[in-house]
Amino acid sequence: MAKRKGKSLFTLSTLLASFFGAAMIALSFAYFNYKFSEYKFINFKEWVFYEKSDIFKPTEKKYIVVFYSSKEPKTMEQLAKVDLHLPILAIDYYNRVRENSKKTTFLRSGTNNSLAFIQRFNIYNSPSIFIIKKQKDSLYKQDSMIRKLDNLEELSKQINNL
Repeated sequence: MAKRKGKSLFTLSTLLASFFGAAMIALSFAYFNYKFSEYKFINFKEWVFYEKSDIFKPTEKKYIVVFYSSKEPKTMEQLAKVDLHLPILAIDYYNRVRENSKKTTFLRSGTNNSLAFIQRFNIYNSPSIFIIKKQKDSLYKQDSMIRKLDNLEELSKQINNL
């Protein structure tokens, strides 16, 4: 039988596998920390939204924020009727005054505020939806990814199952 001289490949490959495994874990941790830090804040003391003619002051711990267009009446009717366990803040792109419903608060604001809101949260579609969570006083942090709202009925099943 022939004898192998010297070095064993087993220890080198084990060492490299351990190194790459640790590097992969560190990279995935850093990526998820980065993705979470991408979530934005909104301070309702600095950003003024109106319910009819009154300034909106948040009182709940969490809200579902829906950015929509009042030019799509079907969306407005659905928002007024939907019953989720979280209250909804419906922000209209066209800033029309709308009567609040039991669980939905319809908000509007000035053009500069609306544009800053769209830019801050990188909203590309209407209607879009995300959740905000209270940090302190009037400061809220985005608590979910921003998604295009395709189906309110499906959304109500998903949210109510949380």
